[in-house]
Amino acid sequence: MQLTIIVGSHRNESQSSRVGAYIADDLARIDSSVTIETIDLAGNPLPLWDESLWQGESELAALWKPFRDTMRRSEGFVIIAPEWAGMVPPALKNLLLFAGPKEVGHKPALIVAVSASRGGSYPVNELRTSGYKNSRLVYIPEHVLIHDVNDVLVGATPASDRDAWLRRRIEFAERILLEYAKALAPIRSSGLTENAEFPYGM
Repeated sequence: MQLTIIVGSHRNESQSSRVGAYIADDLARIDSSVTIETIDLAGNPLPLWDESLWQGESELAALWKPFRDTMRRSEGFVIIAPEWAGMVPPALKNLLLFAGPKEVGHKPALIVAVSASRGGSYPVNELRTSGYKNSRLVYIPEHVLIHDVNDVLVGATPASDRDAWLRRRIEFAERILLEYAKALAPIRSSGLTENAEFPYGM
């Protein structure tokens, strides 16, 4: 099984990148057979989406290809979304415009929201409300809120009882994600998801 961690911050050396590295290590500890790749949007590597993506030889299609190939190989995703001014970062929303059913359709995703203070709930709501309709990405019921991110998930030993609790909570959500990834694979292989009459969600 392959999972992809999507780090939604386009800041360089972001706390979200650090959280992504922690989750990658933790998933490998839970199940060493899982292959984990990371798409880190640091530096905002994709230009804004436009219709030239649909032209197979376009410059935009060439830039998208490595991201596309990684996502198509994946059976599930961890989407790390810092809260910027109460919103998901624009680079992450842009990536979700690029990703279609062949990349993420009927594949599970765990939302991990990150805040330097006590925020983080708005990105969860925003992602659950948008960014899945046409792509058929499946957000699992569990999500994780990481508050005061500078103070947690640093090093191998928890810094506090709250940090220890958060690590257990992340592991619980990761294990749920792994089970969803196994459970949804037969749905994709059934052929039902390829119905050309209904290419878009309602």
